[in-house]
Order: sequence, then C-alpha cells, then structure tokens
Amino acid sequence: MIEKDLSTPPTSTELSSDADTQSRTKTQAKTPPGFHRRHSDISEDNHNFPQSHNFMERTPNRRRVIKTDHRDTDLLKKTDPIMVFKSMMSSTKLFVLCLLCCQNTLFTVLRRYSQGVLKENYSKYEVLLVGEVIKIIYSAHKIRTDLPQGEKAGPKLRYLLRRSSKMTVLALIYGAMNILSFVALRNISAGMFTIFAQLKILTTATCSSVMLRRSYSMTKWRALIGLMMGVLLFSEPIWNTSDISVNPEGGNIALGTASVLIEVTLSGFASIYFEKVIKTDPEQLGIWERNYQLAFGSMPVYVLFMLYDGGGEVGYFGGWSVVAGILALLGAAGGMLVALSIKHGDSILKTLATTGAIIFSATLDHMLLGGPLTSIMCIAGVQVIISICNYTFDASPPEPPLKVETPTNLVRDEEMAALKVNGKS
Repeated sequence: MIEKDLSTPPTSTELSSDADTQSRTKTQAKTPPGFHRRHSDISEDNHNFPQSHNFMERTPNRRRVIKTDHRDTDLLKKTDPIMVFKSMMSSTKLFVLCLLCCQNTLFTVLRRYSQGVLKENYSKYEVLLVGEVIKIIYSAHKIRTDLPQGEKAGPKLRYLLRRSSKMTVLALIYGAMNILSFVALRNISAGMFTIFAQLKILTTATCSSVMLRRSYSMTKWRALIGLMMGVLLFSEPIWNTSDISVNPEGGNIALGTASVLIEVTLSGFASIYFEKVIKTDPEQLGIWERNYQLAFGSMPVYVLFMLYDGGGEVGYFGGWSVVAGILALLGAAGGMLVALSIKHGDSILKTLATTGAIIFSATLDHMLLGGPLTSIMCIAGVQVIISICNYTFDASPPEPPLKVETPTNLVRDEEMAALKVNGKS
C-alpha cells in the first residue's frame, strides 16, 4: 500500500481532479430528485442502447440502469393472440354466442325430429308467426320492467310503433328473401341452391367493409373463405347427387340463379343494416325496443305468406303439437339472441356461431336420429372449426367500436319529451 506524503505540495493534476470532484458533489447536491444523471452519461448509454429509453434508479450504494423498449411492448400487445382473444371474447359476448350456437343446434335437431320422424305437417309460416307474437310479448314485458318507477308502458310502446320505420324496412327485406328463396327453388335444384347459399358468409363480410368501413386482415379473409368451403363440403350429401344438374320441370336456370344470388346479397346487407341501426342510430333504442319493432313489422309479412300457402296440407293452424310449440319458442329465442349477439359482438361473430351450430346439429342428428355423417363431412367439420379458430385468434388489433351517428336534424324531439312528461303524470 502506497501512502501519500502530506508534506509534499499537490501537483496541478491533483488540484484539477479535486476541483472536479468538489464541483460534481455540489452539482449533485443542488440537483432535484430524478435528475442524478449527467448529459454525458445519458449520451453514453444512448450510444450503447440506441433503441431503448433509459431510466436511472439511484440507491445509497449503487446505481442501476433500467432499460425498457416501449416499441417492443406495444408490438407484443398487438401480436399476442391471447390478448386479442380476451379483448374480443368478453364474458357477455362469449355467453351470448354460445347460447346462439346451442339454440340453432337444438332448433335444427328438433325440427328434423318433428318433420322427419314424427311427420308433422304444420305450416312453417305459422310457427314463425307465433314466434313473432312471443317476441312481442316478451319484449314488451322487458320494456315495461325497464321503465322508471311510475312511468306507464302504453305511451312508450305506441311511440316505438310510430318510430319503427327502420325495422319495418328490415322486415320487408326478410320477406323479400323468403320470396326469392321460393323463386330460386322453383327454378334450380336444391343442391345448386345450397352451393350458392354459402356465399352469405362473404357477402356479410363485404357489406361490413363497405357499410361500416371495417378493415379485415388477409388472415381473416382467408379464414372466411376456408369457412365457406368447409360448410360447402359439409353439406355434400345435399348437393353431391345425381340430380344436381336436373332442374325442376319448366324451371329457368338464369332466373333461379339470379334469385339466389340476390337473396344471399340481401342476407349480408340485412345483417349489417341491423347492426348499423343498433349501434350507430342516434335514437340509441335498446335491444328490446328494436326486437319489439321488428316483430311487429314481421307479422304482416308472415300473415301474407300464410294466406298464400293456404295453411298447408292440414289447413290453418292444423297439425300443431307440443314439439311445434317448442319450435315456436326456440324461434323467438333465436331472433332475440341474434340481436343480442350483434349488440355485444358483430355480424361476423354471429355468422361464426350459427356456422358452428351446423356441425353440432349434424353430429347430434347422426347420434340421435340416424342422419348422415360421412368421412367427407368429418373432414369438412374439422376445416370449419379450424377456420373459426383462425378468424378468432387472428393477431390483428380489434376494430374500434362504432360511433353513434350525429342526427342531421338538431331540432329537439318534442314527441319524446312529451312522452316522458306524460308517462310520469
């Protein structure tokens, strides 16, 4: 150990070093907390780590540099499939979509049991009409229970009927789709109709891109195309027959093809139109108010179909049974679940749920009722499930929620204001 001789005068180098130490000590004493680092230290660290933001944590005995890269963190959030899946699948959304899938599965199997095993001959339009009546009753009950205490339900229900023009348009679209399906089946075979009907998946996504200005990644588009092809292969027993090219006697192939193409286009448009009204309409009516309006608008349409059908083979409201009543209840529940799935999710997720129901219903049909389940159907079912997972687990960031449209007419709605006042009186 070398001891310094205190009797020897310090050199100029030592004096300069002591002065620099004293200056640094004074500077650190005057520096507020959080600014312990010199510019040279920061420049040196930034030279060594050009992609990072550096932070200093000072302790009495040591200094530790914490380096974090915010760009890498943001990229991880965007590309983590689990994070994306959790953001897309909230508890309410997942619950509603699972209920819709189960409802579609049970409805399909029970209808197959009713008409394929029990040979019941009731009119399907009567079942749909009774389902709309159930929707009206239940929606009116929900509207009444949601009103503030002391407010009457009658004025509110009458107000909803007067303002139901948008839902009436949707009901007319559904009626037009039924007519077009009827025309198409009169002119082309059921197999050809089934093939064209799978285009509903793509028309829904296309209308969503145009009407709602949503952008889908190439992964999602590939998943939707794979889903369409999987459903098409799954329905192979319907269209892969010797009479697929045999059209009904006197049928017009061009007319039938045009009808089914217009029908699938209207199907995609109707789904996105419904979603747009629910999420962006300035009135912002609740889901039960919209169901109430839509059910009232659909009733005249089904009454006209009943009159045209003449009550089927057994006359008006003939051939009904307990199973037919359950089907009417399930049909009403399906209409309300579709609205809820669009409210909490979107039309594409609703399509995924109903498509998944095709796989489950065919499996139950094979296990309980002896329906067909070929090897091609099993492969196609796996393809459908993979396509649904590819769409759901896509790493693209979720779309922002739709914004409510600003009303073009800024005049106060005197009718609604008077309704609130009279309802409390």
